[in-house]
Amino acid sequence: MQAYFYELVDALRAKLRGGEILLANFSGEESDFVRFNRSRVRQAGRVSQAYFGIELVDGGRHAKGSLSLSRRKRADKAELAAMLDGLRAQLQHAPEDPYLLYATEVRSGERHGRDRLPDRGEALAAILGAGEGRDLVGIYAQGGIYRGFANSLGQRNWFATHSFNLDWSFYHAADKAVKSRYAGFEWSGEEFERRVARAAEQLAVLARPPRTIAPGKYRVYLAPTAMEDFVDMLCWGGFSLKAQKTKTTPLLKMLAGEARLSPKIAIRENTAGGIAPDFQAQGFIRPDQVELIAGGGIRDCLVSPRSGKEYGLEPNGAAGDERPESLDMDGGDIPAGEVLARLGTGIWVNQTWYLNFSDRAACRVTGMTRFATFWVEDGAIAAPLNVMRFDETVYRALGENLIGLTAERDFLLSPGSYGGRSTESARLPGALIDDFTFTL
Repeated sequence: MQAYFYELVDALRAKLRGGEILLANFSGEESDFVRFNRSRVRQAGRVSQAYFGIELVDGGRHAKGSLSLSRRKRADKAELAAMLDGLRAQLQHAPEDPYLLYATEVRSGERHGRDRLPDRGEALAAILGAGEGRDLVGIYAQGGIYRGFANSLGQRNWFATHSFNLDWSFYHAADKAVKSRYAGFEWSGEEFERRVARAAEQLAVLARPPRTIAPGKYRVYLAPTAMEDFVDMLCWGGFSLKAQKTKTTPLLKMLAGEARLSPKIAIRENTAGGIAPDFQAQGFIRPDQVELIAGGGIRDCLVSPRSGKEYGLEPNGAAGDERPESLDMDGGDIPAGEVLARLGTGIWVNQTWYLNFSDRAACRVTGMTRFATFWVEDGAIAAPLNVMRFDETVYRALGENLIGLTAERDFLLSPGSYGGRSTESARLPGALIDDFTFTL
């Protein structure tokens, strides 16, 4: 794919006129997908796709287009040439863009992840074995994901990664199920068995009569998958330069120095440790890490080329939405095996859903529990809990009321595949929190 992408770029570059600048982006994958229901394979397939994006720049004007590649050389070159002509025609009517910015310093590079993926049959056998005697539903995906950038100034960048992602549930009855995830680069039968055993234990608890508790404040444990949902709310503009400058960030109080998180909280964009490419669509290179929160205080932000141009700051490789793609949060000192004992009496939350801001300026988040949320008594899981709604500020949950974080962290790959497999990831611990507010 890499050589073909560069060949197409060279063909387009030869067709440029005058002072035109070409920015080209490539997105592709070779993925196997398997869907499961009632512990049987219901659908299996392979996706091989590639997309080519063009941005044509002439002075302060620019226009974009993209197409799906057939990988038939003559046909692809003809379609791309026609698209280039169409963009050139659009430029005659496009206004000058005061915030247009693209990389002019040539910084080429390649990042090829090793392919250590299992044979698909090996993974399927393990998954079907885990579902034996249970109702397993889910989706498994594995394969290579590819990204490329090139411009007419001579810059060439390529990125390839090979990962697997299993998103599955053990279904009990009605709205009761245990949802689990396992993702990475190299399949470990031992690790998968550990996750299956943990899910099976929780599935057995779901057979007990569910309990309903009164609204109020409870000690809770947010498992890493629940933390992913909760912390993701901070990514809705929390670390965006544009949102900070326009005062629309949910971390407005932190920005004003009116609030802080716990000193235990450290969050960064960790491109070196994720599966997102280390370059973006205008050719700017992403640093290995960007410190977003350190010691509970706000640090750097994500700067896209447009925001950088508007506010006079150097871009740091952020995409246009200035959202983390490789979120990384430090762990703490609570061993995972001691969570139940330290929770004592309270609520174990595995999953949340329907999260939104109930007060964005105060960073107050509301949502509901889902999938194997348990009532815990004296350090032991006592019963499944019926669905509850919570309403809590991040400043309380990850600030004054944070008891601690687990030493172990989960590496969570996004299962999103709309238009292509996602390269977003998060590495997160679980969190033990006091006085977490449930409203109904």
